[in-house]
Amino acid sequence: MDVYEKNQGIRTQQAEHNVKVWNRRNLEISGVKEVDSFDSEEFLLQTSMGYLVIRGQNLQMKNLDLEAGIVAIKGKVYEMTYLDEHQGEKAKGLFSKLFK
Repeated sequence: MDVYEKNQGIRTQQAEHNVKVWNRRNLEISGVKEVDSFDSEEFLLQTSMGYLVIRGQNLQMKNLDLEAGIVAIKGKVYEMTYLDEHQGEKAKGLFSKLFK
């Protein structure tokens, strides 16, 4: 996907970002730049569309290929949330917990 940046007048290549969910127990996410943190209850992923938080139970990473930008996760998924700039308070709370 080409993105035209108005301020600079240039085209940049942005990785395509998709989330596939099977039966609420298996996820495949593309467009992942970095896995910032993860445990059995929460994953924090930096994607080409912003930070994505996945919360659930017994979460495990099945596959990680950062060259291709793909992460596969299994476990029971309760919530998927994108952290945007307008959600500043929620993002600050999450990041302050991570970087204490």
